[in-house]
Amino acid sequence: MTTTKTRLAPVDKDGLEKLAAKGKADPTQVRTAKCRTVAEGRFRHLSYIRNLPAHVVDEPPALLGDDTAPNPSEAALAALGSCISVGIHANALHRGINLSRIELELEGDINITSVWGVGDINEKPVGFTAVRIRAHVEGDADRKTLDELVAHAVRWSPVTGTFRNAVPVSVNLA
Repeated sequence: MTTTKTRLAPVDKDGLEKLAAKGKADPTQVRTAKCRTVAEGRFRHLSYIRNLPAHVVDEPPALLGDDTAPNPSEAALAALGSCISVGIHANALHRGINLSRIELELEGDINITSVWGVGDINEKPVGFTAVRIRAHVEGDADRKTLDELVAHAVRWSPVTGTFRNAVPVSVNLA
């Protein structure tokens, strides 16, 4: 068992339990997430979500960008890591486990030779072909419990589900 010396900032446990009860009361609920992405110039894009400041996405110089922000694939890994981390934290709170550390290292393999469809477009997988995550989680539970906590969070992560499942994507020209 790891002794917790510090704790991560607390999350509203009552609020979490109310969200859980709401989901159990109506498991058919679906929310629509929205984002508006605007090309700023070259390969730099600004994505607007709710009333938040723009989320910047760019490409590194090797991919002809200005290197001012993560590229789209790196942003996808960041979304995956953040979603899993939120799940770990929420499930620890739900189980009464105090965590002092959640740190995830993500890496993904991606073939970029198609160059967005203008390079080698011979048949090949497009997108990540493998993603590896190394989880560093510490708290006042034994290693087996922490491992189960992480596995449960990964299983129920909406972003993990998006990576694992084929999702229909439709695009309409406005």
